[in-house]
Amino acid sequence: MKPVVLAACAAVVLSISSGIALAGPIERACMNSDRKAANRSVCACVQQVANMTLRGPDQRKAAAFFKDPDRAQKVRMSKSDNDNEFWRRYKSFGQQAEATCAR
Repeated sequence: MKPVVLAACAAVVLSISSGIALAGPIERACMNSDRKAANRSVCACVQQVANMTLRGPDQRKAAAFFKDPDRAQKVRMSKSDNDNEFWRRYKSFGQQAEATCAR
């Protein structure tokens, strides 16, 4: 009987952790943030918009802004062409996320 119980417990743990593991970098950062509006539904929506508008490296860079908002300001003010191109994409993502996920 014990192996059956252990297998059932393992299945539950895997199903719970797989939902977390499948979350993208934006969703994880959103859920871990202390923002009042952060909830699973909103964070998942924002991640879906990110999946449509930002490449993986851009998503990881944007996710870092949740922990360090000053980093976003530094990128925004940067003179680097790469940062300027990223900021254009990030701004578009933010506008789309706001329009899609604000309820």
